[in-house]
Amino acid sequence: MPRRPSPDRAPNQVDVARRAGVSAQTVSRVMSGQDTVRPETAQRVLAAVDELGYRVHGAAAALATGRTRMLGVIVVSNVQYSSAVISAGIEDVATDRGYTVTTTAVAKHAPVSDFTDAFDRLERQGAEGIILVAPFEFEDEAMQQRLARTPTERGDRRAGVVDQELIARLATEHLLELGHGNVWHISGDEGWAETHKRRDGWTRVLRERDITPPPVIPGDWTPESGYRAGQVLAGIPDATAVFVASDEMAFGVIRALHEAGRMVPDDVSVVSVDDIDLAAYASPALTTVRQPFRSVGRDAALRVIAQIEGRDPDAEDFDVTEPTLIIRSSTAAPAR
Repeated sequence: MPRRPSPDRAPNQVDVARRAGVSAQTVSRVMSGQDTVRPETAQRVLAAVDELGYRVHGAAAALATGRTRMLGVIVVSNVQYSSAVISAGIEDVATDRGYTVTTTAVAKHAPVSDFTDAFDRLERQGAEGIILVAPFEFEDEAMQQRLARTPTERGDRRAGVVDQELIARLATEHLLELGHGNVWHISGDEGWAETHKRRDGWTRVLRERDITPPPVIPGDWTPESGYRAGQVLAGIPDATAVFVASDEMAFGVIRALHEAGRMVPDDVSVVSVDDIDLAAYASPALTTVRQPFRSVGRDAALRVIAQIEGRDPDAEDFDVTEPTLIIRSSTAAPAR
């Protein structure tokens, strides 16, 4: 019968190997997540791990294998909802594939140098791959050098992940199909690529129907900016429908309209983007275009792990990441 480790020391891989009746190398393969071990053997190893209370020492494992199995994530610090849900998707995949995740935040309007500094910090901590949850274009040469030297994925969007123009099309066509003669638009922060893509989609839908797009009312993703934009919108008598670039701004828009005596949706229909948890509980409940944030996070993690492990990122089995129109109570046909 395999002997138990001394109570005076923590169990190690040799102890696990003896208990499971395998080699220490087999234990190492199982604990590092390799799929070269037969399932029944892996189950014996994991049972021995649980019985003995064996825990992998991260630093020792890194020294032994040359791998840290760490993913680094860079997020924009004050974009709370989307970053949190994308990060949850990254954690889903990391846990399943035997990786840990270290996250660092950069301020919303920070210079590119802050992102390169964050990139360098994560590399120094041992990140084998990095996921950028930051919806900006990084044309800076210093950042391009970093993207070239370390496996990197965009955790906010990549070509084909979430079609931002389709988001705008779903929102705008919904309002037009209800019978509204035109659709106003409250945009997001001008520094974000999503802002421009959604504006382009909204403009294209209107022009396809020979409707002149009205002036864009600017916002910056916050409820406060939505409230200010809503005050502007409330002063436009013929505005009966508005596409707001985020749910959080829509909360502010609805409050401003209510304070001005314009009811939603009786006087003004409001459709927004994201489908955050509070959207269904707003008054009225928000019609919104759902973004699959968690799926985007999972996809980014799958792709960067594939790069790290020398596999084709495009061969992974990705989640469906199409935006979806969720119709609730904030939109209706215009009053006659």
